[in-house]
Amino acid sequence: MRSALLATFCLLPDGEPGGDLLVAALAARGVEARWVVWDDPEVDWAAADLVVLRSTWDYQRRYDEFLAWARGVEQVTRLLHGADVVAWNADKAYLLELAEHVPVVPTALLADRGLVPDLQAAIDRWGTVVVKPRTGAGGVGVVVAATTDDLRLEGLVAGPWVVQPLVQSVRTAGESSVWVLDGEIVGQVDKRPAGEEVRVHEVYGGSSVAVPVDPARAEVARAAVAAGGRLLGSAPAYARVDLVLLDEGWAVSELELIEPGLFLDLAPGLAEPFADLVRSTLDG
Repeated sequence: MRSALLATFCLLPDGEPGGDLLVAALAARGVEARWVVWDDPEVDWAAADLVVLRSTWDYQRRYDEFLAWARGVEQVTRLLHGADVVAWNADKAYLLELAEHVPVVPTALLADRGLVPDLQAAIDRWGTVVVKPRTGAGGVGVVVAATTDDLRLEGLVAGPWVVQPLVQSVRTAGESSVWVLDGEIVGQVDKRPAGEEVRVHEVYGGSSVAVPVDPARAEVARAAVAAGGRLLGSAPAYARVDLVLLDEGWAVSELELIEPGLFLDLAPGLAEPFADLVRSTLDG
């Protein structure tokens, strides 16, 4: 049997919710897989035919260490996705590059130096805005502000940040996540925030449900992944594309290439195409 290590982090040593389904699907395809914590010093990465980034959901807090680990792993075995993908995708400044190719939520950069005038410029342009850390995940550090003296800005985490207009449709139409594996659309989950919250994560009261794939959203998702491939120099093997509704239609709010959860607890069928992807990568 071929072997694969599924990288996770210390608070989820058994992998993402529903992760046992992925291990079983891989076993059925002749791949011996197990979940391992990415910073566990006892793991022999070189012994695996493939290491797959899955639920490494603390990478944003330990970015330099994580990137160094990824570069070390790909020196001794294959890493899916590789360190160059991590480096590009971990900085939300990639959205400015992506916007040259596909519809993207308007985005500007913010840093401590020039924070007030640059934030004011964004507010003058868009009205109420959302500020996010440039390297962040899980909605941590997301702040909504209407003025530069908005008290909510006290919740800013360490910069730098990106700033975007508050997309009002998030509170009505919600957000959609579309999975693209090896260029093929394989699933969609729709998410809604609770109350006045703009974050759709369950920890903030949000809810998610697996739904049939919408062709319009699929078209944008496929184009976003293809554009990411052109920017990176090679097509990403897997992606989750988060989409929100703007006046002009569906737009990308995030192109997640590092460790997109598969939502296997909501969409268990995603284990099968992901296992196919791993097997084909091993055979390639």
